[in-house]
Amino acid sequence: MCDDDQENGIARRALFVTGAAAALTLGGVSFAAADGRDRETRTVRGTLPPGAPDFVYVPVEVPPGVRELRVAYAYDRPSVPAGTAGNALDIGVFDERGTELGGEGFRGWSGGARTEFFLRADDATPGYLPGPVRQGTWHVVLGPYTVAPQGLAYELTVTLTYGEPGEAVRPAYPPERAKGRGRAWYRGDCHLHSWYSDGRRTPARIGALARAAGLDFINTSEHNTHAAHAHWADVAGDDLLVLLGEEVTTRNGHVVAVGTDPGTFVDWRYRARDNRFGRFARRIRRAGGLVVPAHPHATCVGCGWKFGFGEADAVEVWNGPYTPDDETALADWDARLVAGVREGRQDWLPAMGSSDAHRDPDVVGLPQTVVLADDLTREAVQDGIRAGRSYVAESSRVSLAFTATGGRGERAGIGERLKVGRDAPVTVRLEVTGAPRCTVRFVTDQGVLFTSAPLPVSGAGVVEWRTTPSYAAYVRAEVRHEVAAGPLPGAPAAFTNPVFLGRE
Repeated sequence: MCDDDQENGIARRALFVTGAAAALTLGGVSFAAADGRDRETRTVRGTLPPGAPDFVYVPVEVPPGVRELRVAYAYDRPSVPAGTAGNALDIGVFDERGTELGGEGFRGWSGGARTEFFLRADDATPGYLPGPVRQGTWHVVLGPYTVAPQGLAYELTVTLTYGEPGEAVRPAYPPERAKGRGRAWYRGDCHLHSWYSDGRRTPARIGALARAAGLDFINTSEHNTHAAHAHWADVAGDDLLVLLGEEVTTRNGHVVAVGTDPGTFVDWRYRARDNRFGRFARRIRRAGGLVVPAHPHATCVGCGWKFGFGEADAVEVWNGPYTPDDETALADWDARLVAGVREGRQDWLPAMGSSDAHRDPDVVGLPQTVVLADDLTREAVQDGIRAGRSYVAESSRVSLAFTATGGRGERAGIGERLKVGRDAPVTVRLEVTGAPRCTVRFVTDQGVLFTSAPLPVSGAGVVEWRTTPSYAAYVRAEVRHEVAAGPLPGAPAAFTNPVFLGRE
């Protein structure tokens, strides 16, 4: 084994543009031909200053005859003043096909979840794609997520193992159909993480938890990698539909791709000011997926959504255990409904809820989106989500039936329009089970216009309210828990997408 230390400071660099934000390329790491050696190692060190580019690329010259590439890295974590971000450094790799934005060179990403990874033809670290280690210029990509005032000192060790490559892996993907019950309400969780990104659960464990939570479908959503797609076939079954996707984790917000074609990679290396998001939203749709901004008002670094909602098919309003961030997201979503009504638009953005579960004690299916779909298939579930024929519930114990009925028997359900005259009488009806002592609120474009008495301890009840389209352009239902004190309502047990009232 040969060790060769190289210093790559910030002064030794070439600046280039990847098609989005400026990125930094450092001095490369070179390896000679095998020359009878089984293994060879190079180590490089450097320091990134505050304000470093989002992505720093370290070229690795790979000679012929390499069986395995292995990378390990470490960085310092100095003390910083209160309120100041410390060091956090992500990592991934692109192969000899290059680092172009959206290109074919992507071979894996683990963010900050791992300190090392490997890949070869027959296997790879979770989050990375198995495949041959071909000759050419590879790039290890470092992502300085946050940098301390002292700078970020890192050490990168690259090891090549020479020899014949193993047999290539043939991926197997889950089917696009489960048994289903025909047109029915199906429960799903579309935002989940396994050990193929920064989660700690295996796909098999997530599948077991999804079944225990009463779910009919789930969507895989690893951060910035599609490497998990080939590892869910054994989890799917007649009773569980597994959709494939990705959580595209940019520095200006996260978006979940729901139900893309197997093997679809969606790039994340851009900010809102780069005007690249529309390109990748279209990439998701061309691959048969839905574009769903995630936790748009989360306060973690890079989590707040800054791309707008013009490209979205739905929005994740409730993410995991309910917090003030979710209350803000719910209010913001409702304000968009109001604006749409005021401007006379017929298009609107449905709301969803997902768990974003990573590890114990995160609860899979808290919350869950309950979708009226024609069958338990990828296409039917997506159609139901896109149309807003859905509600969000904290668990499978909570069930809702929400309708609006006109005076002549006209009827509309969640996500639909009751086409009656402006002054026609309308009866709104909500049937609830599984929500003991919760309060029902009917929310309209004019605000909360009706609040019920608490439901009985059985959790079941029926609540009705009468209105007209001139008084309420839409009605949606919220089922809220009790609150001990204070002006804010209790956390929701469930809420629905709206029923629109009146002719178009």
